[in-house]
Amino acid sequence: METASGDYGAFMEKFTLPPKSAQDLPLNSLTFAIKEIFDVEGYVTGMGNPDWARTHPVATSTAPTVLALLGAGATCVGKTVMDEMAYSINGENIHYGTPRNPCAPDRVPGGSSSGSAVAVGAKLVDFSLGTDTGGSVRVPASYCGIFGFRPSHGAISVSGVIPMAQSFDTVGWFARDPMILSKVGGIIVQLPDIAPVRPSCFIIAEDCFQLSVIPYDVVTQPVVKAVEKLYGGDVLKQEILGDYVKTNVPSLKHFMSKETTDQIYNIPSLSALSSAMRLLQRYEFKNNHGEWITAVKPDFGPGISERVLDALRTTGENIDTCYSVKRELHDALAALLGDFGVLMIPTVPGPPPKLQTNSSELEIFRARAFSLLSIAGVSGFCQVVPSSEFMKYLDSYIFLNQLNFISMWYFLTLCR
Repeated sequence: METASGDYGAFMEKFTLPPKSAQDLPLNSLTFAIKEIFDVEGYVTGMGNPDWARTHPVATSTAPTVLALLGAGATCVGKTVMDEMAYSINGENIHYGTPRNPCAPDRVPGGSSSGSAVAVGAKLVDFSLGTDTGGSVRVPASYCGIFGFRPSHGAISVSGVIPMAQSFDTVGWFARDPMILSKVGGIIVQLPDIAPVRPSCFIIAEDCFQLSVIPYDVVTQPVVKAVEKLYGGDVLKQEILGDYVKTNVPSLKHFMSKETTDQIYNIPSLSALSSAMRLLQRYEFKNNHGEWITAVKPDFGPGISERVLDALRTTGENIDTCYSVKRELHDALAALLGDFGVLMIPTVPGPPPKLQTNSSELEIFRARAFSLLSIAGVSGFCQVVPSSEFMKYLDSYIFLNQLNFISMWYFLTLCR
């Protein structure tokens, strides 16, 4: 096994999986890397933790998503570093190191698909695969200034991928070039070529931008101008999303508390949504991995160990209500957006935290981030993070990337 100490610390190990054919295929000459959560025949799938790697055998088959990309002409060049057990959005790994953010070397790269994002951002590969349960593609894409895509839940097979929490797990991908992002999506979602459609509405979640440190007008005006130019101003709308969610997701009342209501810079209904998501995530994580953790007693790093312990203590209380919240939010956003609507929100509340930020500050940032990340996570809708270069094209320079678009349709037009 060849391990990589250079290359921005993005790689766990390097190898070459050649394309399945030399014919003229859509991804010919493109290289990609995969998060260490995907099975590759003959390699151990380590899930970011040495104790997991030590206690699990080599994979006997390769994940179908990886095979599809090889079949389309791409070459896989290795596996990338990830946060342990996919249980963090920071991008730090105490065992294997923190991949260096190519946009901001003094700040975290975002996780848990940290190495995959860094490999693309540092131009080591053309695209990469990650997974997104609570934000693990969207956050590192934002922090590293590249495109990131979380598909609709269930749109792509997660066979050959170690589960984190099945109610939210998705296979996602990164690219610097929007055309490559689209080509890769067409292969792994297995969609035919479809002509772009005109959005029926383009909704700006005005209250969500109050959670961001970037001034509202600085973020939204370039997009508003572009939408007006492309589609006309009649498609633009504004929404107080927190009020809409509170009204249309009645089961959230079980997660509304004085704590979520009184927090500064907080949208109570979205904080409640985050609470529901994280409860169900802990419950399913425990069901997936609790027996192994109890038997092996693995060594986890700071932050991960506390979250894992919380998961092991989780009971089935309110789990049925979490499933109700999921259904209600999906139906509510479907009614709001229709088939061709787009929702615009911040990806995260602000720039990536600096390396070695103390845990209490990180948890505050994490809580605010999940208020935004849970919107697509719980609803199951797809979500795209545009790159920094894309934002420059819109005549706006923003420190890293603060925009996020949610739709039932892949890249504004596909993948319901």
